[in-house]
Amino acid sequence: MQYPGTTTLQAARSRFFERADLGGDGGYGAKWVRVETKPFAVYFPNTRCRVEAARLHDLHHIATEYGADWPGEAEIAAWELGGGCGRHGWAWLLDLGAFTVGLVLVPWRLWRAFIRGRRAINLYHTGFAEERLATVTVGTLRTALGITTAQPRTRPVDLVAFVALAAVGILWHTAIAAAGFWIAWRILVA
Repeated sequence: MQYPGTTTLQAARSRFFERADLGGDGGYGAKWVRVETKPFAVYFPNTRCRVEAARLHDLHHIATEYGADWPGEAEIAAWELGGGCGRHGWAWLLDLGAFTVGLVLVPWRLWRAFIRGRRAINLYHTGFAEERLATVTVGTLRTALGITTAQPRTRPVDLVAFVALAAVGILWHTAIAAAGFWIAWRILVA
């Protein structure tokens, strides 16, 4: 395990930032966020709401052990979407993007993470105070969230939820691509 259960969340998050090359504060203080996509990077403002969601998202990475590479981001997105992102709009939006990429890159891992997320509790619903990072361990957080190593059984409703989410993700990305092509076309023929 990258983050043993006895490690404090503060130490684990510092290790996560280092491994993911996110800088000392995880990028929370940056004015803009850069997401590396192919063939170009996407930038968006690092709003207070986005930082609030990112703090919880990073703790989810630690508790679940999903990586910060593209497959890991797809897995954590599926896990979070499986449990719902509550009032965190940035989480819904960014997770839907990573989830849709995961449909192509790692569909089986995406499915497994989604099912795990459907049976867990995530911090988007409960919150987590920053001042608790130094006193709460990774193991305590895993227990509170109901994270186990066993893969939960799948129910028919899980398949329906997964397919519906995949359809929304595909439609969303198709709409964005179509808008981009339309804008590019309008620029070229103007």
